[in-house]
Amino acid sequence: MKAVRILSRNIRDSFKSVFRNFSLSLASITCITITLVVVAFSIILSYNVNNFTTEIERDVTIVTFLNVDIDDEGRQTVLKEINKLDNIAKVEYESKMTIANEMMESSDVYKNIMSSWTEETSPLQDTYLVKVKDIERISETADQISKIEGVSTLKYGEGMVDKLVSVFDMIRKVSLVAVVALIIVTAFLIANTIKITIFSRRREIDIMRLVGASNINIKIPFVLEGLILGLLGSIIPIIITTYGYVAIYDKMDGQVFSSVIKLVEPTPFVYEISILLVIIGMIVGMFGSWRAVKKYLKI
Repeated sequence: MKAVRILSRNIRDSFKSVFRNFSLSLASITCITITLVVVAFSIILSYNVNNFTTEIERDVTIVTFLNVDIDDEGRQTVLKEINKLDNIAKVEYESKMTIANEMMESSDVYKNIMSSWTEETSPLQDTYLVKVKDIERISETADQISKIEGVSTLKYGEGMVDKLVSVFDMIRKVSLVAVVALIIVTAFLIANTIKITIFSRRREIDIMRLVGASNINIKIPFVLEGLILGLLGSIIPIIITTYGYVAIYDKMDGQVFSSVIKLVEPTPFVYEISILLVIIGMIVGMFGSWRAVKKYLKI
């Protein structure tokens, strides 16, 4: 009970301190707010880039064309060799007649041309549709498949896929660095703000020492004050993130440029981001206050 009373008193004193030193508190809250807005943008960008990459990995297929004169035994041999590769996720067989039927269903022109084709007369090639586990190694895997006997040619959008993967990877890394850098900068700014607050309250701290307050009792109100500043600073970023992302998602119909690049669905994504922003705000505020107390209070 005593611990609860002490904690409640410290929380009360921290709230009083926030409003007593409102101009300094507002500076800290503004700093946290701006930072968390940018952090939220970076996190949303990073999440969606990861989603784009996942969608590409799911959709990109190495279309493996087999030799025109290959027989059943040759097809099975190619399949075994493909499955031996360590980056293979899934392999599907598509015969030349299946391809012809799909083409005839899509166009009457194809139907008029292909309707008389048979297994023996069709100039099309049997194919294996190969999906990989790691899209960053797709070029390496395609090169390995091309060397298998019985394989004629490969198609998987070579240059475009490699460029997309490279761009997405770069965006993801830049977003991560930006988030970490912003959090560190904010923690230092809050530490400096709290330092000014501490300097203006040195008389109060000296009185606390004289009445026998322990070091921990002097430190706790400042750390809790940082936590409160972090909570207050996260309110606006949460509102912007929640309503802003939903509006963008609805405006763009859940996709960027085409159905291939899809945005992460707002629910429960925006709630997860909101919780993360609150946690980051609290941690940054507490760390900044703790650092200021440790460095500038001679206790």
